[in-house]
Amino acid sequence: MTVFHVAGVLFTLVAIFGVINHRYIKLPDTLGITAVGLITCLIVSALGFHYPEMVTQARKIVTRIDFSDIVFHGLLSLLLFAGALHVDLSRMREQRRVVLMLATVGVLISIGAVGAGFYYVAQLLGHPVSLLWCLAFGALISPTDPIAVLSVLKKAGAPQSVETKIVGESLFNDGTAVVAFLTLVGLATGTSEFSAGAVAVDLFREIIGALVLGTCLGFGASVLLRGIDSYPVEILITLALATGGYSLAEHLHVSAPLSVVITGLVIANHGAATAMSEKTREHLFNFWELLDELLNLILFGLIGLEIIAVSLHQHIVLLGLTAIPVVLIARGISVVLPLLMLQKFRRLNPHTATLMTWGGLRGGISIALALSLPEFPGREMLIGVTYLIVVFSLLIQAPTLGRLVKRLYGT
Repeated sequence: MTVFHVAGVLFTLVAIFGVINHRYIKLPDTLGITAVGLITCLIVSALGFHYPEMVTQARKIVTRIDFSDIVFHGLLSLLLFAGALHVDLSRMREQRRVVLMLATVGVLISIGAVGAGFYYVAQLLGHPVSLLWCLAFGALISPTDPIAVLSVLKKAGAPQSVETKIVGESLFNDGTAVVAFLTLVGLATGTSEFSAGAVAVDLFREIIGALVLGTCLGFGASVLLRGIDSYPVEILITLALATGGYSLAEHLHVSAPLSVVITGLVIANHGAATAMSEKTREHLFNFWELLDELLNLILFGLIGLEIIAVSLHQHIVLLGLTAIPVVLIARGISVVLPLLMLQKFRRLNPHTATLMTWGGLRGGISIALALSLPEFPGREMLIGVTYLIVVFSLLIQAPTLGRLVKRLYGT
């Protein structure tokens, strides 16, 4: 099958999932498509006991889709740029201390807590994994997924201050997590040696480099947009910013996701106000909103389909179900400790930690990182556990987030 054929099959399946959800299940589109994909794959797997060739063919189709490559070199740049366009930078500035602490210190705390907790749980259940690989698992599961968070919080009705904290953290915490993930994988495979100084330098380069690059691209594009009054061309320029800027950041070895987020923030909060006509702003934001929704449907449909290619033996399911509370507890610790450190700077709502713990959703980024793990004993187990945690996050945490908001804030 060619890439075009695979894309055709993927779009067709996601469209069918969307129709089934809209007519019968009636969940929000992204979550419903994920659920229908999961159910479909489970039915195909069950039929495989009588028709094994059916499962073999289905797995061949799904395994032709490089999930990690599609996420990191296809969907992520566009989705992050679209998400950043809807963020009010003035509100983000008000919460900058909290966002910065959660996206750095909070992520590191979570990596340690998840890694240690999972290490002992795996040993207890008779499937030991080395501590370094457990910490690598902590790094890939700790960052909250901005794509999942943004798609759910739009409808949850959370207070603006809490929503800004959750969205801001999810947009910025991947830089810390990816540097930690790559460092830990290097240590686990023996390809690198630990050096606190080297890790700090890498983290500094990734974050500061992304901030500088994203800011320069955003303001440079704003100057370019100011001399143009053609909304198709201006939309094309923003598409180039999202995709070309992401590629340039990768080439320069700085955080590509963070760079795209910064560029999107500058365009939304400076370029749109100073360099675009009202007509262009309307068309541009409508275009990115529609693209955001369509790409989200494709991504969540992919997540639903991936189960057919993931090994979910009984011991992996048991380990995954046990890992869910470990990850939630670690998330709570990683939220509460930074918030306590910042109490002297501002008074925090007592419900903030609860909502941020439950609202720390995991999504496609965690699965993509898990699938990028090199071969080692226990790799399939970690991928399966990651998948189960993501499914729990999307199908249990996400749909109940709105109800939790109403219960805590009486909205």
